[in-house]
Amino acid sequence: MPDNGVSARYRCSGCGNLTRFDVVSSRRTRAFHHFSVGGDLSIEGEEVLDARVEEVTCRWCGASGASIEEIPVDEVPVDEVPVDEMPVDEMPVDEMPVEAVE
Repeated sequence: MPDNGVSARYRCSGCGNLTRFDVVSSRRTRAFHHFSVGGDLSIEGEEVLDARVEEVTCRWCGASGASIEEIPVDEVPVDEVPVDEMPVDEMPVDEMPVEAVE
């Protein structure tokens, strides 16, 4: 799995979803705001001082709270991800959509 800064994923115990969640989170950051003479803002050197997930809701069945399990990224085997949600380059060849094989 690519390193995108994500250290955990979610699993819905209600429906088994591993891929679609609405996540409400808060972040406190420090950043350098650089305004051009014309007033355009460029934000540089942003540092996350605090981040917390407040709520996670399953997009498939609407479950939240105790129904959503947080799991480490490295504990999600590729074979548990539904094939229709899997990136084409990770799909078993026999399950690839026809247009991806051509």
